[in-house]
Amino acid sequence: MIRVLVVDDDFMVAKVQCGFVARVPGFTVAGVAHSGAEALAEVDRLRPDLVLLDIYLPDMSGLEVLRRLREGDAVVDVLAVTAARDVNTIRTALRSGVVHYLIKPFGFDALRDRLERYAVAHHGLSGSREVVQDDVDRLFVALRPAPIDLPKGLTRPTADLVAEALRGNSGDLSATECADRVGLSRVSTRRYLEHFVGAGKAEVSLRYGSAGRPERRYRWTGGA
Repeated sequence: MIRVLVVDDDFMVAKVQCGFVARVPGFTVAGVAHSGAEALAEVDRLRPDLVLLDIYLPDMSGLEVLRRLREGDAVVDVLAVTAARDVNTIRTALRSGVVHYLIKPFGFDALRDRLERYAVAHHGLSGSREVVQDDVDRLFVALRPAPIDLPKGLTRPTADLVAEALRGNSGDLSATECADRVGLSRVSTRRYLEHFVGAGKAEVSLRYGSAGRPERRYRWTGGA
């Protein structure tokens, strides 16, 4: 089993991430930390294989946690799981050796894909045997996320229409607004939008009104 330490200052977010990890075969949650200092202490105590590390922590940046981990004697991999999306933060995280960088919010499928690919690389580097270049190439390919297949009932042409409507909008859209642009029902459009969120291609935020449920607003994040 690959043992995972979840680090996030938001108790509910950490709980959700723990639930996601527990659903992926071959992974188990070794512990949870809600601050940088706690994360460092738990890595030293638990010696996990992988840390899901938030960047925005109350006492220090996740980048500082990452730096200290690299300077210490713990052999641990780090997957950044954070809302931080500025180039400098991402560049620093990559240079510090994160195995991947997953931007919040995301769904289970997006995290599962990264974890499963990490598992291939992790097990491929176990033991003390020597490897050849083909082995190394396969490991690096394994860490690259693949497109997530469409769920049953969704079609690629319609998905492309919804993606184009979302991508071509400078701000965010509700399911109703997006449906009006592509000529679909709101229910059908929302299924596609939620798929993009789960695939890490879009983010969702809540807009609270004077009454009733908050409105879900979608913004494209998956590139051109």
